[in-house]
Amino acid sequence: MQQLERRGASQAEIDRARGVLNTRALTIGFARRFATYKRATLLLRDLERIKKILLNAQRPVQFVFAGKAHPRDTQGKEMLKAIVALTQQEEMRRHAVFIEDYDLVVARYLVQGVDVWLNNPRRLMEASGTSGMKVLPNGGLNLSILDGWWVEGYHSDVGWAIGKGEDYADHNYQDYVESNALYDLLENDVVPLFYQREAGDLPRGWIARMKKSLRLLCPTFSTNRMLWEYSERYYLPAAKYYAQMTADKMERAKQLAQWKQFMRQHWGEVRIEKVEAARDSTRRVGEGHELTAHVRLGSIQPKDVSVEIYYGPLNAERQIVQPATAAMTLAGPAGAGVHRYTGVIPCERSGMHGFTVRVLPSHPDINHSMSTGLIIWR
Repeated sequence: MQQLERRGASQAEIDRARGVLNTRALTIGFARRFATYKRATLLLRDLERIKKILLNAQRPVQFVFAGKAHPRDTQGKEMLKAIVALTQQEEMRRHAVFIEDYDLVVARYLVQGVDVWLNNPRRLMEASGTSGMKVLPNGGLNLSILDGWWVEGYHSDVGWAIGKGEDYADHNYQDYVESNALYDLLENDVVPLFYQREAGDLPRGWIARMKKSLRLLCPTFSTNRMLWEYSERYYLPAAKYYAQMTADKMERAKQLAQWKQFMRQHWGEVRIEKVEAARDSTRRVGEGHELTAHVRLGSIQPKDVSVEIYYGPLNAERQIVQPATAAMTLAGPAGAGVHRYTGVIPCERSGMHGFTVRVLPSHPDINHSMSTGLIIWR
């Protein structure tokens, strides 16, 4: 009502707005920045089909939209206008509402009040999707593209996934496929489950899904968990590291700086001269594939390097995907300035696999093996 009053709407319009939403209807929320990749209008690709879903007299559905577009985002503003135009159609008045001036206060009420939170970004462009996480402790369920946090959070019994994580080169075709997948989910899964009522007029199946979502997802996807994890894995170790490195007038920091300078000066002497593996390269799952590497270190000592096997499945271009590493062990000298390292690739899955060997600096006081910017590949 307030947004109508601000726009100088008539009293009749304001009175009509008081009963615009049905407290017993399935309510789906969509609220966020109207950036183009978030595809606010994906729902509108087939207007007749979505209207048929929303206007079902026995199983009504209502959408609550909110959001803002950047002033210079012309496409985003056009999407917003299309949503507002939908809400202004007379037949849609009780089934689609747009709330103006989206902010933290509006978001708070939305995540508390909706039954389902819709998120349909173009896949691989969603950084996280935290709004879907905010719905969880309020008992809302997520209906989302498998992107951002939903890639990790989705299980078939706590919400719904639009598609199966496919990638598309043709965006128009992607929108066609995923809009139809969304309609299918609404028609065949989401709406029927909400209106499947049992004793006491309660949607037992829906409630069970809500409870499972709360139990499984809230402990993981929450600020509380995030802060504890950041503190334990990063902030506290960083504070401890700082204290150690600055003690005794920064003695350890000075030694580390000298070591790094030495490594940079002599890193050009490091070479992987050869890598040997068994000629029979066929292995069964559960077996290991043994490797030997001959590494020339020059002026650098073996204790100052880490030699690793870099391995993984091969794609069609024979590139390693889903890579993993296995440490190699110093086995002894192999000539003047050359050292022999051995290691084993664990064969954990079937298919074509590839490997290579790399050398990295190693020191107890560097906090990450890549922090020096030095690496040698075979």
